[in-house]
Amino acid sequence: MEVFDVIVIGAGPTGEVAAGRVAAAGLSTVIVESELAGGECSYWACMPSKALLRPVDLAGEVGRVTGLRLEGAGEGRPIDAAAVLARRDAVVSHYDDAGQARWLDSAGVTLVRGTGRLAGPRRVEVTTSDGGTRTLVANHAVVLATGSRPVIPPVAGLAAAEPWTNREATGVRAVPERLVVIGGGVVACEMAQAMRGLGAREVTMLVRGGELLTRMEPFAGEAVARSLAEQGVDIRTHESAEKVERPEPGGEVTVRLTSGGTITADEILVAAGRRSATGDLGLASVGLPESGPIEVDESMRATGVADGWLYAAGDVNGLALLTHMGKYQARVAADVIVARARGEADDRPGMRDRADRAGAPQVVFTDPQVCAVGRTEAQARAEGFDVRVVEYDMEQVAGGYLLGDGYRGRAKAVVDERRRVLLGVTFVAPGAAELLHAATIAVTAGVTLDDLWHAIPAYPTVGEVWLRLLEAYGL
Repeated sequence: MEVFDVIVIGAGPTGEVAAGRVAAAGLSTVIVESELAGGECSYWACMPSKALLRPVDLAGEVGRVTGLRLEGAGEGRPIDAAAVLARRDAVVSHYDDAGQARWLDSAGVTLVRGTGRLAGPRRVEVTTSDGGTRTLVANHAVVLATGSRPVIPPVAGLAAAEPWTNREATGVRAVPERLVVIGGGVVACEMAQAMRGLGAREVTMLVRGGELLTRMEPFAGEAVARSLAEQGVDIRTHESAEKVERPEPGGEVTVRLTSGGTITADEILVAAGRRSATGDLGLASVGLPESGPIEVDESMRATGVADGWLYAAGDVNGLALLTHMGKYQARVAADVIVARARGEADDRPGMRDRADRAGAPQVVFTDPQVCAVGRTEAQARAEGFDVRVVEYDMEQVAGGYLLGDGYRGRAKAVVDERRRVLLGVTFVAPGAAELLHAATIAVTAGVTLDDLWHAIPAYPTVGEVWLRLLEAYGL
C-alpha cells in the first residue's frame, strides 16, 4: 500500500486544479489518470473545438467590415482547412501529455497512469497501464474528478454505425463532404458551424424539438439557427433518426428519419448530451449508487459517506458540466480538504459553493456568440421571483455599429425587483463572450442596479450595452 494525504482520480482540468491546490498547501498528493493528463477539455473538447471555430468566427468578422477582403473570396473557400487542422494539432500538443505530466511533477503531484476505483473508505485500487495493480490509501481525502461521457441515444443501428462524438469531431483528420448532426445543443451548433465553415458541402442537423439551445433564452437559439441557415446548414426541427445503417466500415451512413425520409452522409455526429462518468468507480464499496451524478454538499463532499472524506468535483457531480465550473469546484473542495487536514474550521463563506447556485456562466462559440449567466426569465419565474425583464438590440450601441455592416445582437437582463439585483444576463452577438465576466460578477456578487449605474462603460465599446440596459430599466 502507498499512503498519500490526498488521492485524486481523474487528471482533467478539475482534477489537476484540486491536486495542485492541496499539494501547494503541503499535502502529499497523487493523481490517477487512465488517458491523457489534461483531460477532455485539453484534447477533445474546449481547446480543439475553439481552434476549429476561430477561423470561421474571424471570417465572419472580416466579412462584415467594408474595405476588407478575405483571401480567396469569390475564388473558392477563404479558409485553409488543412492549416486549421494543423493548428488544432498544435493546440492539443499533438495528443501528447508530456507537458501536463511535467507540470504535475513540478507542482509536487505524483502521477499514476491507470484506472482507479474505490475499494472501501479512503482506499483506491489502480489497474495500471501495464496490467499491474497498485493500492493507494488516503490519510485525509479522495477526490473524484472523472468528468462525463457522451450519450449515444438508443436509435436502431446507431452505435454499430461508429458515430462521431465530440472526440472524433474535434479530432477530425479530413473534413467530411456530408455530415449529419444529431442534437441541437452547444456541441451540435458549434461543430455544425465548424464543419460547414471548414468545407463540408452538406451539414444537416436533426433537432428533436423545435428550437436550438433550449436551456438558454429562446432568442439565443433563434439567432444561432438564423446564422447557421445563412451559412448553408440544413436545420430540421421536430425530426429524429429512426434507424442508422453503415454497411461497410468507413463507408456511407444512411439515416432513416421518423418523418419517413432518408439522408445519406459520410459521417454522423451524435451531440445529444453527456452523463457523469461514474459507472466504474467502485461507488458501491462506500455505499453510494453506482450510476448517476454523485450528490454533494456545498463543499463538494459526497453526501451519505461517513466521516466526510470523499469529494466529487466537476461533471461527475452533475451540477454544471462546464470546465470552468469544475475548476471552481476543485478550488472549493481543495480549500476545505486543506482546512480539515490542518484542524481549521471549514465552514467559512469562502469555502462554500456560491457560483453554482447563482448560475454558471456559459459561452457558445458560434457566430454569433451566445453567452449567459444566471437564470433565464422562465427559470426565474418558475422559482417564484418577482421578475422584470429588460432587453436591448446591441446593433444600436455605437460600439456594435462600428464593428461592421450587418452586426446584429441582443442583450437581456432578468431583474429581481424585490432586491433590485440581476438574476440572469444573456448576450447574443459576434464577440459577445468578452462581455460575460462583468455579468458574472454582477449576478454572483449580487451587485444592485443602483451600484451598477455608477460603473461607467467606455465609449464607443459594445460594453456600453450595460448603460442601455439600465436606461431601459428606468435608471
